[in-house]
Amino acid sequence: MIPLMLTARALRAFADGFVAVLLPAYLLALGHGQLEVGLLSTATLLGSAVATLAVGRWGHRFALRRLLLAAAVLMAATGLGFATLSSLWPLLLVAFMGPLNPSGGDVSVFLPLEHAVLAGSASTEARTSVFARYSFFGSIFAALGALATAVPDWLASRAGWQMIDALRAMFVAYAVIGAVVWALYLRMPEPPAGESKPPSSLAPSRDIVFRIAALFSVDSFAGGLVINALLALWLFERFGMSLTAAGAFFFWTGSFSAVSQLAAPALARRIGLVNTMVFTHIPSSLCLIGAAFASSLELALGLLLARSLLSQMDVPARSAYVMSVVTPAERPAAASFTAVPRSLASAVGPSLAGAMFAAGLMSAPLVACGLLKIAYDLALFARFRKVATQA
Repeated sequence: MIPLMLTARALRAFADGFVAVLLPAYLLALGHGQLEVGLLSTATLLGSAVATLAVGRWGHRFALRRLLLAAAVLMAATGLGFATLSSLWPLLLVAFMGPLNPSGGDVSVFLPLEHAVLAGSASTEARTSVFARYSFFGSIFAALGALATAVPDWLASRAGWQMIDALRAMFVAYAVIGAVVWALYLRMPEPPAGESKPPSSLAPSRDIVFRIAALFSVDSFAGGLVINALLALWLFERFGMSLTAAGAFFFWTGSFSAVSQLAAPALARRIGLVNTMVFTHIPSSLCLIGAAFASSLELALGLLLARSLLSQMDVPARSAYVMSVVTPAERPAAASFTAVPRSLASAVGPSLAGAMFAAGLMSAPLVACGLLKIAYDLALFARFRKVATQA
């Protein structure tokens, strides 16, 4: 099951990698503005939060395989919807209903479902390493996807396509990838006939899961201010960066994040899961704040690349920590309930950041994101550094 989940994660990450960078360029090409980019990003994250909440509340009644297949169908339909629609309101509806991901990480409904499968397939000792591999595949293939943002420019300059048609073709590619992911999930084994299902999604671990979720929501609200789609927009507007150059930049940030995540298991074994989350996160936030005040593109990119070396090391540690403080039967619900506040909180950020951009406050979202993330790290360390984990 682990290779299957890693392959599906890689394909989804590749699609997310080019969509996150192309989305603002596509919306601007359709005649929409900076505020609309933020609103549509909010709709995607809000829809993912609602879907993830539904999985956390009622998902224990269904087989994980069935839920993953349904999510893949929505992914394919979302790509086709974006490829064929132009008006804001239909696009907002499609964005809300589908798992489109404009951020640098995975905030879609796929995440808790795949996490539950991985946690059930790995031993306690190997769990952090498995999640590190899962995060690594996500980051490295998202980086490769970012490179694919050069395809529309190539089609427009070399093949004579209209730019808008070239951008639409990328969303068709997103839909095709969704269909391939569906075919992968179809290979998952059917659950045993008559398999009993837990009567409640969360029971003994409810309090700690809710406390973790509350803190994660602060981190995600901050992250929503600087999702990849908005960071790309910031680079376009602040420094006049080209689409192809932005794609190359996000390739390197994704690559740095991927490589750094492989170090997370060793670091976690040495200093602990919570310390790994906190002590790598704070320096990355300081780099983001520094980039907001950078006077040149080169300095800004340097600080953002330094940030990418540290900002995602907490991802496998966080996933392993959540799976380690709950009972096995609670893992799907725990993954969902910790993901839902993150999605809801991150959904607010893009609209606020879009409004700040539209008001001319181009650096404010980056500063606010960095300060809020530092506050989250300090609170997490104070509250959970002594909470024991279990098998």
